[in-house]
Amino acid sequence: MTVLAGIGFTAPWVLLGLLTLPILWLILRAVPPAPIRRLFPAVTLLLGLKDDESVSDRTPWWLLLLRMLAAAAIIIGLAGPVLNPSRDETGTGPLLLVLDASWAGATRWSSTLDQIDVQLTEAGRAGRTVAILSLTAPETPVFQAAEAWRGRLPGLTPTPWQPTETQIEQSLAALNQLDGGFDTHWFSDRLAYEGQDRVLSELQARGAVIVYQSAAPVVAILPAAYQDGVIQLTAQRAEPGPAESLTLLAQGRDPAGAMRVLQSAEMEFPSGETQAQVDLALPSELRARITRFEIQGERSAGAVTLTDDSLRRREVALIAGTLNREGLELLSPLHYLTQVLSPTADFVEGGLLEVLPANPDVIVLADVAKLSEGEQAALIEWVEQGGLLLRFAGPRMAASDLGRDAEDTLLPVRLRSGGRSVGGAMSWGEAKGLAPFPENSPFYGLRVPGDVTVTTQVMAQPDPNLADRVIASLSDGTPLVTRKTLGLGQVVLFHVTADAEWSSLPLSGLFVEMLDRLAVASAAKSREDAQLQGTTWEPIQVMDGFGTLSDAGNLAGVDGVELVSGTIGPELQPGLYESGKQKLALNVLSNEMVLNPVVWPSDVPIKGQEVSNETPIGGILLSLALLLLTIDVIASLALSGRLGLAKAAAVALGTVMLVPEAQAQTPEETDFALNATKELVLAHVLTGNAQVDDVARAGMRGLAQVLFYRTSVEPAEPIGVDLERDELAFFPLLYWPITPDQPQPSIEAYAKLNTYLRSGGMILFDTRDADVARFGASSPNGRKLQQLAAPLNIPALEPVPRDHVLTRAFYLLQDFPGRYAGTEVWVEAAPLDAEQIEGMPFRNLNDNVTPVVIGGNDWASAWAVDRNGQALLPVGRGYAGERQRELANRFGVNLVMHVLTGNYKSDQVHVPALLDRLGQ
Repeated sequence: MTVLAGIGFTAPWVLLGLLTLPILWLILRAVPPAPIRRLFPAVTLLLGLKDDESVSDRTPWWLLLLRMLAAAAIIIGLAGPVLNPSRDETGTGPLLLVLDASWAGATRWSSTLDQIDVQLTEAGRAGRTVAILSLTAPETPVFQAAEAWRGRLPGLTPTPWQPTETQIEQSLAALNQLDGGFDTHWFSDRLAYEGQDRVLSELQARGAVIVYQSAAPVVAILPAAYQDGVIQLTAQRAEPGPAESLTLLAQGRDPAGAMRVLQSAEMEFPSGETQAQVDLALPSELRARITRFEIQGERSAGAVTLTDDSLRRREVALIAGTLNREGLELLSPLHYLTQVLSPTADFVEGGLLEVLPANPDVIVLADVAKLSEGEQAALIEWVEQGGLLLRFAGPRMAASDLGRDAEDTLLPVRLRSGGRSVGGAMSWGEAKGLAPFPENSPFYGLRVPGDVTVTTQVMAQPDPNLADRVIASLSDGTPLVTRKTLGLGQVVLFHVTADAEWSSLPLSGLFVEMLDRLAVASAAKSREDAQLQGTTWEPIQVMDGFGTLSDAGNLAGVDGVELVSGTIGPELQPGLYESGKQKLALNVLSNEMVLNPVVWPSDVPIKGQEVSNETPIGGILLSLALLLLTIDVIASLALSGRLGLAKAAAVALGTVMLVPEAQAQTPEETDFALNATKELVLAHVLTGNAQVDDVARAGMRGLAQVLFYRTSVEPAEPIGVDLERDELAFFPLLYWPITPDQPQPSIEAYAKLNTYLRSGGMILFDTRDADVARFGASSPNGRKLQQLAAPLNIPALEPVPRDHVLTRAFYLLQDFPGRYAGTEVWVEAAPLDAEQIEGMPFRNLNDNVTPVVIGGNDWASAWAVDRNGQALLPVGRGYAGERQRELANRFGVNLVMHVLTGNYKSDQVHVPALLDRLGQ
């Protein structure tokens, strides 16, 4: 493209035609206008006379100027003028576009594609062939016409990994297969990686290399860590810079199951630093709901960190050696454990061999001294697979010989016979307090209250490994809590009872914090290669370059050691992995990873990815030329006397007015059409009553959420429809709540409604009066419905028969309640010749969708939810009310399935005929 005076020209050689304008001026100036014809009887006297000299008048200057302007507009328009043209040097020969295509460029991926599109446009104008090489998914480049690549741009997506060593080797091998030289435009993600210099050297050996990269720095987040009772989160940027604030979002499901932001926090990068940190102190129940943390405004896999078992709600089995004494609840050994764990855990009930198949996260044995051989073998296997066995001492354990002579597999230390009593009525000493927790203890950092004392405990034998296994002790140094690792799991022993008989620990808040630390430690402990040896982890969900999770499909399982020490790539994708009941989140960044910015050699030019929007104006200039030529014709006719000045003005005005006006949509109509067609949209008719319209919108939102979570239908945000203004064809279903005072639609609106019904749309009329009236005109809403429906082309109706498709389109239903229940629901009547085929439970009904459904159960109120997914209005009372709401949701699902699929389930009546044909 040639740029002249700030305007680009795709065919600049056409501008040479401007040189002919002076010649054209002289030619046109020499041609006189046509003579004016006048009727003059005496002209007969001049017949036969000859004039030896003829003098021609000249064309008016303004007409010549008009013609010159038209010719110039045509020449410039054909030269392909472009406003705001790209200033890049086009070059010649083949062009290779190299893409890092990693997660680091995902946030600005749309800008990358826009820049690639500009490069393809420039290459197409210059006649250059183009090939594209993605370093994260390398294939042998094939040089093709630039236009052939344009349709493939949507298929280019970033991956959640950077180019691996294997992919670099594959890319170099692909480049070696290319013959000849070529120029390269490299779209960098601003991060350095191994092998980048080798690829650059190979490309520079083939031709010129230009790098395009965004000026925005790369930001990512490291995996979440739970320490000292808080969630520690660290963000990292590739380059130091000025102080910068980020917003971190903690996302998870609320009690209703809807995904939402549960917590947000501000992080700040100090000036000149590359790391920012924030600690989140959250309640255990809220912490267990979090599924991911992400940086607001960043749309990349690196800006997301997934959570696994470390933050989720635990499953705990509680087993006691003795039952409650005389039913006294406070004397139960499990009472305090139940109170402490119930906010953060789900309990698995039953005996030991009954709960082990359920694979709980934690098993608590309170004063259980003896286990059968089968129980002990099964329990050992469970712990070795990653379980936490939490044991408490008691009179039974103290009186037994458990762990006396040799260390028991299910005890962290050997025990002395009997027990130790201090501070009791029969002892000379005082009750002992707790010593501060050591740094290697999971309890480190917890404050030790002075009122927590121990009067009785079981003692540990002084073995060589005792010191390494003590994680809490009394003030005199005797062990209070010991722990050891067994396979992938742990065994923890409290040397006191789980109730308040031997100590006041279960009565204190410290007990809650200690159990919370142990529960987190059981799942969040670092997984070492030796512990994962021989395990296989199946991928459940994998993450793409934008940080979006999707089903893992048929991806193969990953060896445990490879999972924690391997390099993320096509064979080891980030996401959620599962082994047994354990889940592990594999994130893009590890705790040891550091983002390093790429440093390009001085001889490599670097350009930004800012794209200037080019505006072709050739069509405008050609249209202007046509307008000028039209004016020239009219002026020529006027000067020749064939058209008076008044007529010429009228013709010119008529020409302008006769140009058909494009029926362009207004911006509001365009936005409405785009919002209504980007996804399936449920709509409701606006009644003019703000309260009713708000409930209707909330009801459509609630029904959309139910469809999203239970079916393959994924509706967008519902839309309120104005019957007078809006197009109805976009919506498969209209919910029309009836109010006594809503206006009657116009004739044009009724024409649209009848067209909508004839073309397959459905209207759900809801009089919302089932609590006071039956279907009909016995209420103001019912009478208004009769007035509104009279001009509509509605077929004969009947109450929903028991074999109608609405009763089985998705759920099996016989009642269709909303906020109210009990009234009949009316649909299009079945044809008179509908017959039931032998052996089938329903008739051979027509294949059409009923155009209307009429009732009064106020379905929108039962469906309605707020922005957080919580029910907006009450339905009935207690469990019965929630059951009624559930049936209302099921009716809504059946209704949408019916309008989308028709009576397809009635096709089962043809099964005998089909089988008979197959038999032939």
